[in-house]
Amino acid sequence: MKQGTLYGVGVGPGDPELLTLKASRLIRDCDIIAIPQKKERCFALRIAESAVPEAAEKPVLEIEMPMTRDKALREQAWALGAEKVREQLNLGHTVVFLTLGDPSVYSTWGYLQKLLREQGYETETVSGVPSFCASAAALGTPLCEDREELHLLPGSLGNAEEALQYSGTKVFMKGNVPALLQALKQGEYEVFGAQNCGTEKEELYYSAEEIPEDAGYYTLVIVKEKKT
Repeated sequence: MKQGTLYGVGVGPGDPELLTLKASRLIRDCDIIAIPQKKERCFALRIAESAVPEAAEKPVLEIEMPMTRDKALREQAWALGAEKVREQLNLGHTVVFLTLGDPSVYSTWGYLQKLLREQGYETETVSGVPSFCASAAALGTPLCEDREELHLLPGSLGNAEEALQYSGTKVFMKGNVPALLQALKQGEYEVFGAQNCGTEKEELYYSAEEIPEDAGYYTLVIVKEKKT
């Protein structure tokens, strides 16, 4: 029996209309949908089901990917997840692993893909609209112009003050908003923010003062150098 293929499919930041045609086709045609958490908590699955009604009828393979800094626990979860997927691939099933945004940007997909590729399984990454592009579009501001640099940073970065010294545009994703807001007070910047971009709970901010300190995990902050 021929082994199945594993696809890492980005579903975008929240708006079902941002799914690509390729993502929609793969979700519609696959045998199994894999997700990186419990079904009832999976936002990526809800997006897929809104865009592709057939997704609601697919078997769902839950793979727990704990949000922890403990490397041993994370590696154990990746190995267990790879084992679950491997069982389906050995049966010849096509498996689609859903991720928010794009699978190549701060995604659990990369760990799973690496393990299964090393074990000889066929994998493919299918790009999705990343949240920082969707947020910039919603805010009506370009991310970078002319020769400006673009820096993509985890919001949990320990030293926001140092990161703010990078030239060009800085994008902070999924992290410690209060610490970043505190660091922003030390200089003059153009600041934009988006929370839950592409969903019915979307909130857009056009200054650091507008961004609430209790902004949620899916808050993205764009920081630009102040133009004189």
